[in-house]
Amino acid sequence: MLKFLRLLKILRVSVKYGLDEIAISGLKVPRTARLINGMFFWRDLSSPRGVRLRMALEELGPIFVKFGQVLSTRSDLIPADLVVELSRLQDRVPPFDSDLAIAQIRKSLGAHPDQLFASFERTPVASASIAQVHFATLKDGKQVAVKVLRPGMKKSIDEDVALMHIAADWIGRIWADSKRLKPKEVVAEFDKYLHDELDLMREAANASQLRRNFADSDLLLVPEMYWDYCSNSVIVMERMHGIPVSQIDRLEAAGVDLKKLSSDGVEIFFTQVFRDGFFHADMHPGNILVSIEPATFGRYIALDFGIVGTLNDFDKDYLSQNFLAFFRRDYKRVAEAHIESGWAPKETRVDELESAVRACCEPIFDRPLKDISFGQILLRLFQTSRRFNVEVQPQLVLLQKTLLNIEGLGRQLDPDLDLWKTAKPYLENWMAEQVGWQGLWQRLKDEAPRYAQIFPQLPRLVHRALEQHGERPRDNTELIKLLIHEQQRTNRMLSLVVYFAAAVGIGVACFQLYQRWHHLL
Repeated sequence: MLKFLRLLKILRVSVKYGLDEIAISGLKVPRTARLINGMFFWRDLSSPRGVRLRMALEELGPIFVKFGQVLSTRSDLIPADLVVELSRLQDRVPPFDSDLAIAQIRKSLGAHPDQLFASFERTPVASASIAQVHFATLKDGKQVAVKVLRPGMKKSIDEDVALMHIAADWIGRIWADSKRLKPKEVVAEFDKYLHDELDLMREAANASQLRRNFADSDLLLVPEMYWDYCSNSVIVMERMHGIPVSQIDRLEAAGVDLKKLSSDGVEIFFTQVFRDGFFHADMHPGNILVSIEPATFGRYIALDFGIVGTLNDFDKDYLSQNFLAFFRRDYKRVAEAHIESGWAPKETRVDELESAVRACCEPIFDRPLKDISFGQILLRLFQTSRRFNVEVQPQLVLLQKTLLNIEGLGRQLDPDLDLWKTAKPYLENWMAEQVGWQGLWQRLKDEAPRYAQIFPQLPRLVHRALEQHGERPRDNTELIKLLIHEQQRTNRMLSLVVYFAAAVGIGVACFQLYQRWHHLL
């Protein structure tokens, strides 16, 4: 019954703001589109459609606001005017009662905050759709931030996302471009990340991983998690002190080098994506501070780790090839990479796709960040992808969202930043480590324990294979001879691997010495 009432509210709000008008242009059946358009002729739809969509999502509540924020990254899915309005959506959610927060802490951690902490501030310092944050002090004097899950969120999310799945199924049936744009997969990704955010232990683990990845870095600070005070609905972390990255005047007054800060942001992004394949996917200015403490002056501080993105080796290889090809203006390689990866149909002509990509990207080179827009570039690229039936990959939606966050941040800090010159050397070094001698040597070292484990098993595996193919040895004597023979082959192979690894190591060392000698000359 509640789900039915919720559906009625969604339909009422959709009619009120004319959301049907937005979808009409994409319907497969024009006659149906005209019928729907004429049913509600009495409405006043004088406001721009983007404004009406944003207002409708805000009226439907925080889950739909979050979905709108995700859609704002999908320039391939919706027109540019809608993207602009959806990008203005904010989690304007009032805080819930502090007594509820205290009850949640008591239930999750087994004690009242007055028993757990030396002090606990009842007034929250931040409130969002999923949780709110209170400051506290541990009994040993450490200042901490206590994040408490909003009560009843799981039920609310389950109900709203279930309706989104139904809507995605309808869209898949009636929208002509649905096969390429994958609305079901987009909603499924959104469902996954929302439920991930509900588990605050997962957020704590994300923070711990990111902190470990940047443990030896002088670019990024990540708060420490206090695991004795963490549960699925409450986490306690180190309180971080800094200036919000969006407050440019305060940063300048504190003496922070904004140009270096902008360049560091680009390096942090590419390090997370290409080195770690694990990146903070919610890097809007509200989640980033800049330290002004003497020991860590000028470093970024990351907050809120509910949404992170991961990339596998294939994704990283594909992206690195495309980025480098873009930076080198090798548009043919971009086209080839799309076809080789299967994202563009095999029958796609390389020269045609190359020409289309060139038309999108060539105007932006040798221009500062203030004169270009990733949003516009992505929009044009997605328009090109529609023409060539390139399939949009849902796992890269978060990466696109993060890239747009980086663009906005960079434009605030240093409008004259040349993103291409800043990023290109880093990517070239990364590629050299992956496909050069260093990469080969590192992979040999990484795989050596696996080879050492597999080689002694070869005789048994060979014997099993012979049995399966009906070639079982006639007696034990013949079996022993076969095992001895295979063991000798194994030893020879292992020796060859060791010799080869040694040769590679010597070659790498000689090459590095030559490079240093040549540099000195």
